[in-house]
Amino acid sequence: MLRYSPFSTSYFLSRFCANKHRRVYRYLHWKPRHEYKLTRPELLDRITNILVLGRYDALNNLSFEFSDDLLDSVLQKLRLNPNACLDFFKLASKQQNFRPNIKSYCKIVHILSRARMYDQTRIYLYELVGLCKNNYSGFLIWDELVRIYKEFTFSPIVFDMILKIYAEKGMLKYALHVFDNMGKYGRVPSLRSCNSLLSNLVKNGESHVALHVYDQIIRVGIVPDVFTCSIMVNAYCKEKRVEKAVEFAKEMENSGFELNVVTYNSLIDGYVSLGDTEGAKRVFELMCEKGISRNVITYTLLIKGYCKQGKAKEAEDVLQRVKKEENVVVDECAYGVLIDGYCRVGKVDDAIRVRNEMLKGGLKMNLLICNSLINGYCKIGQVFEAKRLLRSMRDWNLMPDSFSYNTLVDGYCRESHMTEAFKLCDEMLHVGIEPTVVTYNTLLKGFCHAGAFNDALHLWRVMLKRGVSPNEVGYCTLLDIFFRMGDFDGAMKLWKHILARGFSKNTVAFNTMINGLCKMGKMIEAENIFEKMKELGCLPDKITYRTLSDGYCKVGNVEEAFKIKDVMEKEAIIPSIEMYNSLISGAFKSRKLSKVADILAEMQTVGLSPNIVTCGALISGWCDVGMLDKAFRVYFEMTENGFAPNLIICSKIVSALYRVDRIDEANMLLQKVVDLDLVPNLKSFKANLKSLEANAISLETQKIALSLDEIAKSLSVPNNVIYNVAIAGLCKSGKVGDARSAFSALLLTGFIPDNFTYCTLIHGYAAAGDVDEAFNLRDEMLERGLVPNIVTYNAVITGLCKSGKLDRALRLFYKLHLKGLAPNIVTYNKLIDGYCKTGNIRQAFNLKCKMIEEGILPSVFTYSALINALRAQGDTEESMKLLDQMIKSGLDENSVAFSKLVQNYFKRGDSPPFFLTHMVFLKRHVNEVLCRLITKIDQGRFLNFLTHFGIQNASESEPCSSAANSDAESSNSGQSFSSLFETVVFAYVMKNLCIHPQPAADLLL
Repeated sequence: MLRYSPFSTSYFLSRFCANKHRRVYRYLHWKPRHEYKLTRPELLDRITNILVLGRYDALNNLSFEFSDDLLDSVLQKLRLNPNACLDFFKLASKQQNFRPNIKSYCKIVHILSRARMYDQTRIYLYELVGLCKNNYSGFLIWDELVRIYKEFTFSPIVFDMILKIYAEKGMLKYALHVFDNMGKYGRVPSLRSCNSLLSNLVKNGESHVALHVYDQIIRVGIVPDVFTCSIMVNAYCKEKRVEKAVEFAKEMENSGFELNVVTYNSLIDGYVSLGDTEGAKRVFELMCEKGISRNVITYTLLIKGYCKQGKAKEAEDVLQRVKKEENVVVDECAYGVLIDGYCRVGKVDDAIRVRNEMLKGGLKMNLLICNSLINGYCKIGQVFEAKRLLRSMRDWNLMPDSFSYNTLVDGYCRESHMTEAFKLCDEMLHVGIEPTVVTYNTLLKGFCHAGAFNDALHLWRVMLKRGVSPNEVGYCTLLDIFFRMGDFDGAMKLWKHILARGFSKNTVAFNTMINGLCKMGKMIEAENIFEKMKELGCLPDKITYRTLSDGYCKVGNVEEAFKIKDVMEKEAIIPSIEMYNSLISGAFKSRKLSKVADILAEMQTVGLSPNIVTCGALISGWCDVGMLDKAFRVYFEMTENGFAPNLIICSKIVSALYRVDRIDEANMLLQKVVDLDLVPNLKSFKANLKSLEANAISLETQKIALSLDEIAKSLSVPNNVIYNVAIAGLCKSGKVGDARSAFSALLLTGFIPDNFTYCTLIHGYAAAGDVDEAFNLRDEMLERGLVPNIVTYNAVITGLCKSGKLDRALRLFYKLHLKGLAPNIVTYNKLIDGYCKTGNIRQAFNLKCKMIEEGILPSVFTYSALINALRAQGDTEESMKLLDQMIKSGLDENSVAFSKLVQNYFKRGDSPPFFLTHMVFLKRHVNEVLCRLITKIDQGRFLNFLTHFGIQNASESEPCSSAANSDAESSNSGQSFSSLFETVVFAYVMKNLCIHPQPAADLLL
């Protein structure tokens, strides 16, 4: 510090006066003394003074480093000088080793907003929001803005600005936090910010939140405008509350708002999302009445609505109408929606036609249209055309994106061309597109579809190794793979992992798990998962209930299936047509035939009309229970209602005719479905069909044949199913050689045989006694990579037994475990029956003991073979003991074997009371048997006969029907036990009334 002295003062004063005419600044210019030694307060004062004077270059002479504390201090001290603060903040932001923190940003935006420098404020608010890396920093920004607002006592306008920015950037959680709290500090959000918040909530799928926010906006006194109205109409529509949206729009109109085209477009979009094109048309007509101009979006939404319903032709009519509008110009988007609509229904030729029309009109191809066409080609199996289109995209200066490649990969996977799919993935990497989780999911599904489960598991491990996080689709696909492999333990282990990964409220995951368990017949475990689902707060949907119901139907427990439907209805979930179709199939499977009519009546009550699947279920059901007249009746009703029979329905009818030995009729229908000219070796077979006499064919079959003539062109190209039926029919007709010739000829046409094909041929040759050819087919099957299952070997064992080669059959039986197969009840029954017929009862009983040791309970067929063998040897006492043992074991009496057993006793002249005392269940079959066999006998004498054996109240019993089992290996043991009662009645009628009963098919229920 300078000392004060008279000398020094007078000296400087004299010098100043002597040079008073000189410029003063020459004597005020002095170099700062040791600037680097300035204290913190001195440095802050020096910086602020320089900034106030605008001498920014002088800052370069100061020796200091930028820090959060220095920047905050400068902003604090100069908060009333916005330009100085802004310049220093910019300088700080340009430093290489320093960036302003959240606190500094919060101060500068407050300072700038107070000075009405809104553009600069908005810029730094965007930068500030960009600093949000996590929830903590997001909420810290709000807390810091509030703290500085209190400290500076500035205007809270910055709150409204950050609300709008949060909304625009989709950071809705923070935007809602600001919206909820800014009122505490005297700031009501502006209408513009509110509209931005509402709009972005709807765009991000938070429409229900938008509705609540709108209520708050009204409560705080903010007056909405027409934009608010449009947003809220859109919100209601997104929530599927279109009627409420219409009501809201009317209220706004009554309040004086003039709704614009955006509002009406939202209403049209709402109806389209519900699939209600009629509602969309009503809104469109209302627009015309009110004179509101329609734009291209209006028409595009209508086109979208029709395409969504599969009505691409009607959608194209709308497009043609747009072209006639003077003020509307059709764009690529409208064409793209129509092209996509045609592709979704498999009409790619029409899509190409519309595409060419678009190009001719001067419009250009875009990526969305290309992707739609690629998807369309893949849907109809033309993956090579899809690939060609992918290659030609470059001609339109377009580059395929991830969706393009993933769609084509999916197409290859659907066709089981996995090698091509992986080549395409390599190409993706080559062009710089990384395979996503969607790509891996598609490949997993492809392996699953092809049955390459081990390859799928390997791909899953590769995906995890490459750091790709599986989503719910991948997990569900893997879960399905475990179930298809029959790996219950693996599925359960994966399920625990899925729950641990946080998918405990994913309905799709639960549905996949329940579906897998149901397919394995593990209904108890499926119910446990269902209960766990509700316990974890995951709401079951239509698919959940339908899957459970379908599972119970497939195991024949239709009563539980109906209980599931009742629970579903209590939850206000309306059963779908698919559930009713499943219940119909379940009713047939459990032989609850009276419920079929109840189900159909209920469908009519709830307004559901039978579809082609319903008709197929009814036809299949009636065929399975042997009531072909009812199946034919449904067929004719189906065709009258405009449904064309598909190959599945046709093959079912043909199979049913073969099963009841109406072979000529089955063959005639078969030639209507399969073009026999495609199979040269069947020309002789076709010639035989032409020689059939008309009177040998029933009237119903002739009608079906005529209907197939009319719709032959609409039937799909025959697939493996119908060809397998054809081969089975030839085998059933005893034409095994023709079946083999047809099989060889079909191989030349690209036919790919499966297990069923070979099993049918093997069964045919085995039944014909040609066991060597059966084994040759087994070897050929192995060469094709098909693994024979137990059904195949059962057919071979049956053939060996029929040929008397029991020792060879027994050797094959003991080799089954080496082939990874376990004998089932059919295997044991065939061997036991073979030994019984040769009189080797000891070996038959040894096999019975072995099957019990293996946990397989003897069936009625087992006991029947043993009892008949004992009686044949005259051992009546042992046969009676075995019979009593059978009845006490509680076996299912629904077996044709039991019927044959009774028939044998009648043939020997034995009295039936012993059996009838054990057959209280016969009461269930009285009505049907009466309908089938009794038309002209003395009803009184017959009823007295029933009463004599304890069969009373027959008229109140539930009708049941005989059924022929379609399984080739159990056709002798699976028919309804009603055939037993028919045997009893037939024997009584023949013996006591001496008349020949005629079936009364027209009286059947």
